[in-house]
Amino acid sequence: MELLQAAFVQLLQPQMLLIIFAGVSAGLLVGAMPGLTATMALAVLLPFTFTMDALQGLVALGAVYMGAIYGGAFAAILVNTPGTPSSIATTFDGYPMAKAGRALEAISAATIASVIGGIVGVIALLLLAPPLARLALLFGPAEYFWVAMLGLTLIASLSGGSLLKGLLGGTIGLLIGTIGVSPIGGETRFTFGLPVLQGGIELIVALIGLFVLPELLMMAARGRGALADVTVGSVARSGFMKMLVEVLSKPGNLVRSCIIGQIIAVIPGAGGSITSLVAYNEAKRASKHPERFGKGAIEGLVASESSNNVMVAGSMVPLLTLGIPGAPPDAIILGVLMLHGLRPGLELFTTSGMLAYGFILSMGLAALAMLPVGLLGGRLIYKAIVKTPYNFLVPGIALITILGTFALRNSITDVLIMFILGMTGFVLKDLGIDSAPIVLGLILGVIAEMGFVQSLLRGAADPYPILKLFQNPLSWVLIVLTILSVASPYVAAHVKRRRDSRNGGTPA
Repeated sequence: MELLQAAFVQLLQPQMLLIIFAGVSAGLLVGAMPGLTATMALAVLLPFTFTMDALQGLVALGAVYMGAIYGGAFAAILVNTPGTPSSIATTFDGYPMAKAGRALEAISAATIASVIGGIVGVIALLLLAPPLARLALLFGPAEYFWVAMLGLTLIASLSGGSLLKGLLGGTIGLLIGTIGVSPIGGETRFTFGLPVLQGGIELIVALIGLFVLPELLMMAARGRGALADVTVGSVARSGFMKMLVEVLSKPGNLVRSCIIGQIIAVIPGAGGSITSLVAYNEAKRASKHPERFGKGAIEGLVASESSNNVMVAGSMVPLLTLGIPGAPPDAIILGVLMLHGLRPGLELFTTSGMLAYGFILSMGLAALAMLPVGLLGGRLIYKAIVKTPYNFLVPGIALITILGTFALRNSITDVLIMFILGMTGFVLKDLGIDSAPIVLGLILGVIAEMGFVQSLLRGAADPYPILKLFQNPLSWVLIVLTILSVASPYVAAHVKRRRDSRNGGTPA
């Protein structure tokens, strides 16, 4: 407790507070730009931390990380573009709210949910790091496979009313994920003789191509009326206190989403994109009005943003206790720790407790800083977008996406792939096949393949290697959850039909 108090006092110094606010603001701007990820923001910031002491450097990185994950919501809400992969689910209800003239309401709700999620993640990291780290150790290849299978059941919720089209989209995503060198066997697949495809399709490239370009093409087709819907409404309609009451009026949604985010966050490699999608699906399943989801439901927006911001601190659990980066940005933070001669694990909390607790508490302060920075920045970004003529806005967003795509790997091939996927996504969207199932298949296909093949390799000496997928009790828990996830929509539909038929047969 004394270490916590001392670390908190040190963070209240003006210089530290300035670093936190500057880091959150910079992260927000990076996250709001399609193609510029939290990992890229931390990589750019890394050289500047060399001149800081260990705590200042970690505080700056944590603040930028928190701000970047939150910043992805702005592009998701205003232009239907996931600024970061963890904002995929935010587009489902955030953009319909913007089209209905409730853009500032959506930004306020996303800000409140992000702040709450960030604080919950920090509290969980302080209190539950050791047991959660032990939970992460229970996940082997078989468990990763079943987690991916559980995630793929979300296709039913993301299908836009047609399960067949959703499954087709998921299959397309799975096929895209097989392009390149096999992660286990090393075989080259579907490269068509082009060496540049051996590295596979970068997730961010696919996100930009499938989400951004189709929307830009539709904006260009609508012409001057492209932002007519988004500009409806006023600041008065997006009162902060009104949204605060509405978000807090459904505590079950917040608690459930934060728990989901925390559990998935401690699994190394799972990532915020899966976190927000699972939380969104569970929010829809538990809602009394699931038909509102995808049309501007506050619950869906809150579920996505609260869960993916829990992940920021939650992914630090395996990093600080086991030295295993829970997400790609955490690898950069691990590098800073090693640079200053600090080794993750129990030793970090015993010999460098001030540093460890100072870093954790700084992420809580960064989450609080998102409230003023986000609300002020949200209005500025909103006004900049809606007041910019479409003939400047469309090419401007296109230029940013091209630069962001190229900057990922300094590859012009990624830009070409982005354009190809964008045109494909535009055609598929016209056919009623949404981009969300495609991206879900792309994300989870790689995880499922690696888990499946590694499990078979581990059981190569057994008579039936496939049984390796069923040996761990945790695998059976995930299998049951997968079955329940598949069955629940059909059970709910059956119950609804029976209720409707009963009500229809009752005399008025």
